[in-house]
Amino acid sequence: MEHRYVTTVENNPSLQGLAQVIPDVVFSTPEPGLSLTMQLIVPWEVTSGQSSAAHPTIVFVQGSAWQHPNVYYELPQLSRYAQQGYVVATVTHRNCMDGWHPFPAFLQDVKTAIRYLRAHAEQYGIDPERIGIWGTSSGGNAALLVGVTGDDPRYRTWEWDGASDRVQAVVECFGPTDLEEMLEGRYDPQEDRPGGLFYQLLGGRLADKMDILHQMSPVQQIVPGKSYPPCLILHGDADPLVPYRQGEKMLEKLMENGVDVRMVKIHGGVHEHNFWSAAVHEEIAEFWRSHL
Repeated sequence: MEHRYVTTVENNPSLQGLAQVIPDVVFSTPEPGLSLTMQLIVPWEVTSGQSSAAHPTIVFVQGSAWQHPNVYYELPQLSRYAQQGYVVATVTHRNCMDGWHPFPAFLQDVKTAIRYLRAHAEQYGIDPERIGIWGTSSGGNAALLVGVTGDDPRYRTWEWDGASDRVQAVVECFGPTDLEEMLEGRYDPQEDRPGGLFYQLLGGRLADKMDILHQMSPVQQIVPGKSYPPCLILHGDADPLVPYRQGEKMLEKLMENGVDVRMVKIHGGVHEHNFWSAAVHEEIAEFWRSHL
């Protein structure tokens, strides 16, 4: 006879709803003495060996002003997607302010991470045909660039060269989409000299690097008649750093070219912080369910 203070709960043979972090997975050594890592969050069934199923995968790029992403910042939130059955990788890239790593270094690194995951799909239980990218702020800029430049030879490196860096879906949060327009009224001479952010990022003075600024602007990279992955854009209408109009411009450009795109406006949302909510995560989760 069972004790009246004992509650019985069934066990969980499929390990549903559980996930594990695999820390500091090296995916790239772009130069001597430098290793780039990702933090992987995978469903327990993958690491337990109880399932050979291939899972949809989300590659996440944390905003960092194109410097060194804090891969732990969104780890608690990203875990919920792994608990829902996704493999999630939060990746880093070279820091434009550390040494000399101008564009396209950050973009090459994110693409290398995607190729690494495809090359190791069996090891991590990944479906190579269902990989999406999600980024915030400068990471959102990177995510959009990845989406609109799939397998572009300009940004390909030697690492994991046999794999594709294309993605099947893109989520972009409060990222710059047209840097030329964004910087028109925000020119800061301190950032346009050696050691300044945009000098380091562009590889020289702005006046001499407008072509690079153009390449870094996803809205300027859309080619009429070319197909692009579905895209979800989210932006706060009170963002003091990246104007809401930046998201609208990308929406309009993608719509003009027949891309499956939708935008969510976060009323009163700023840059990070109160931008996030359960409702925002549900919008993102529904997009992944529909497109991965």
